[in-house]
Amino acid sequence: MRDAAVSTPDLRVVRLDLWIDPAFDEAIARDATLDLRVLPAQGDAVTAAGLAGAHAYHVSAAKDEVPARWQVSADLLAQCPQLLCVSSGGAGYDTVDVAACTRAGVAVVNQAGANAASVAEMTFALLLSLVKRLGESEAALRAGTAVSREALMGREIEGRAIGIVGIGEIGRRVARIAAGFGLKVIAYDPLLADAQIAERGAAPVSFDALLEQADIVSLHCPLNAVTRGMFGAAALRRMKRGALFVSTARGGIHDEDALLAALESGHLAGAGLDVWQVEPPPPRSGLLQRRDVAAAFHTGGVTHEGRRKVAQGSATQIIDMLAGRKPARLLNPEVWPRFLARLAEHGVKV
Repeated sequence: MRDAAVSTPDLRVVRLDLWIDPAFDEAIARDATLDLRVLPAQGDAVTAAGLAGAHAYHVSAAKDEVPARWQVSADLLAQCPQLLCVSSGGAGYDTVDVAACTRAGVAVVNQAGANAASVAEMTFALLLSLVKRLGESEAALRAGTAVSREALMGREIEGRAIGIVGIGEIGRRVARIAAGFGLKVIAYDPLLADAQIAERGAAPVSFDALLEQADIVSLHCPLNAVTRGMFGAAALRRMKRGALFVSTARGGIHDEDALLAALESGHLAGAGLDVWQVEPPPPRSGLLQRRDVAAAFHTGGVTHEGRRKVAQGSATQIIDMLAGRKPARLLNPEVWPRFLARLAEHGVKV
């Protein structure tokens, strides 16, 4: 733990000047042993120098927000010899090369669960928008072309089967909400045993069985080497004809061209998308032109409550790590002994 005799800032925490809830800066400022520096995301020499002297780095989880040169790669780590830990500002960690951090003795945390309620709610916002045809109804009302309610007739979701891919913090909340709507819940998660999936409110099934049985497929898995491209043309073809596809996970898990083709052919009845290969997607994207697509700008976790919880969680984990306490969301636990040895070199008793 931290030596009580130390009272002046001697460990430096840095972040870029991207928007973050004030709770992060406030929490770091309350710890007299830490020195917070805010660096320009569009900076060059100043930002490079600031990171080179950093001991902890809070970085946004969104690749489209963080310039590539400030994402945590092996190259950046080579320029930051004092860096001890990195905190990703979300459940995802697309801006962090965790393997490279482990090799460098750098601990990495994420904020899994902090915005889980927000993202789970967005899943149903997209799903209900699709089945109730809210976008079409609103457009008709605004254009003055709404004449027949039957022309905008929607459907119910009660009694349908929802297949959850990845039943972690977000997926388990989706399962709970789904049960309240009277949906049958099935789930595939290769990281969990069948008993654990059942405890989280879903019947465990294989990936192929989920595609064959689900009326609604909802993605809640991280983007990594295993999941990238998981929903390509072959997987989409195996889904039930007339099924709905919903993703609040990450762009790149599904193939946008293949999804568009599945909608155009009539094999799938609709898609609800909060995530895109490029964010924001180009306005002329084929998916955005379709009435059977409910679209959002990766705002599922972007709520006042969700962002505050993420900021608080990130600050808490950075404070814990720099005091020698193991954090709650450590992504590379194998690095911890080496991290503690490096931390001790900076005068922290562990």
